[in-house]
Formats: sequence, C-alpha cells, structure tokens
Amino acid sequence: MRRLLLTSVAALLLSACGSSGFESHKGYTVDTRHSAYGARPRVKVLVIHYTAEDFPTSLATLTSREVSVHYLIPAAPEQKQHQPVVLRLVPESELAWHAGPSFWRGASRLNDTSVGIELENQGYRNAPGGRSWSPFPPPQMAALMPLARDIVQRYHILPQDVVGHSDIAPQRKLDPGPLFPWQWLAKQGIGAWPDASRVSFYLAGRAPQQPVEQGRLLTLLSLYGYQASPEMPQEEQQKVIAAFQMHFRPSDYRGLPDAESESIVRALLEKYGEG
Repeated sequence: MRRLLLTSVAALLLSACGSSGFESHKGYTVDTRHSAYGARPRVKVLVIHYTAEDFPTSLATLTSREVSVHYLIPAAPEQKQHQPVVLRLVPESELAWHAGPSFWRGASRLNDTSVGIELENQGYRNAPGGRSWSPFPPPQMAALMPLARDIVQRYHILPQDVVGHSDIAPQRKLDPGPLFPWQWLAKQGIGAWPDASRVSFYLAGRAPQQPVEQGRLLTLLSLYGYQASPEMPQEEQQKVIAAFQMHFRPSDYRGLPDAESESIVRALLEKYGEG
C-alpha cells in the first residue's frame, strides 16, 4: 500500500511539473516557460508532383538514395477499412529530397520548408498529333484531397503556397501537368484560384488571346511568387509563363503572353497578395 501511495504521489508531482511549464525526462528536466518569438514553422509549402513512372518503379525510385518524398499515392489506391491507403515514405518532421533547385515567393531550397506528395502518373507521351498527358483517376484524387487538407490545416499553409513542381522549378519540371485538377482542389479549400468575376474585370473587354507586353506579365508573375524577370533569356521567360498557364489556364499553356494570363495573375495578386 505504501509503495502504491508513493507511486501515486510521484505521478502527481510529475503531472504538476508538466503543467507548470516543466517536462521531466530520464536524467533531465526541460523548462518550457520561455518561447522565442523568432521561431517559425518548418513547413510552409505543399508541393504536388507526378512520378512519370508506374507504381513499382515509382516506389523503387522514391525509396532509393537519390530522391525521396513524404507521400506517394498510387493511381488505384488499396482500400483498408473502406479508406484509400497512401504511402508515407518520409515523416513530415524530416526533410525529403523532392523539390531540387527551386524558388517560391522569395524562398529557395524548398526541400527545407515543404511537404511533397508524389502521384503515380505516367506524365506525358509525345505523339504525332502532339503531347498526350495522363489523367488523374478519381480514386487517386479521393485519396489526395483529405491528405492535402490535413497537411494544409496542420501547418497553416496558405492557399498560394500549395503549388506544383513546375511552379517552383519551371525551367526543369512540368509536373503535375495541365490535367491536374487545381480548380477542383481549390474548391475543396486547398490551394489558390482566381475569382472569375475579377478575371473578367481585369480583362476589361479584351480578347483573351490578345498579346500583352511580356516584360509586364513577367513582373506580375514575379510579384505573385514565380522566379521570373524580363532579363531572363527568352526561352526561360516562356517556360515560366507556360508553368503559370498550366496551373491557372490549362486550356492554353504555350507560354505566350496574353490578356487572359495577365488578368488571372492580377486577380490572384488582389486575392492573395504579393509573394
């Protein structure tokens, strides 16, 4: 009885210690009463990718020593207890090598500040009639949506910081491509999308394909978050514009500066602010 009483008293003391701003560990106690205002959450960005490979190859690649990602979602996820199964390959608390050289809204080294999700998807195939892209099956999107929502809520990720690999590395990457349903995802509360009425306002009666000054469009894209500048080589400028169009105007992503693209980025800046 005496031993039981002592154990209970010790437990109460430890509980009181924890509630008063101290954490007791084996061999030491931590004082948690002083919080640094300079602290910032590590995760600020959610990056969506496609694998451009089938599932076995994707899993082998993403569990090798060269690249890694936090989550991999199969095209046809297995069901467990009536829920789709996603694969966690790297804990969110750890850094994964999925973004590579990258830039978004003034920050580089996006591996350090992001969670990455890879979607099993074949990407594109070049054909005589042009480039053919692989769609994203509804079961895969049904798995992505709650996972992305949890990540966004867990880290308070802003809508404009839910991006594709092509947004943060437009000179190297095309994923997740023009068939990825960004607008649908935004309707679920995940990611940014412009208000159609404001796009129309900024279009101001111009034809959507009416050419605009490319330097001005690049400046606007830079304000929103892209690594863009009128001083870049012409080919690089076009890739940045194409990446933006694949995300926000996938019906035409040739990378040509037009009035609709300019109107979309102005509407985004109005809604979400500058990067």
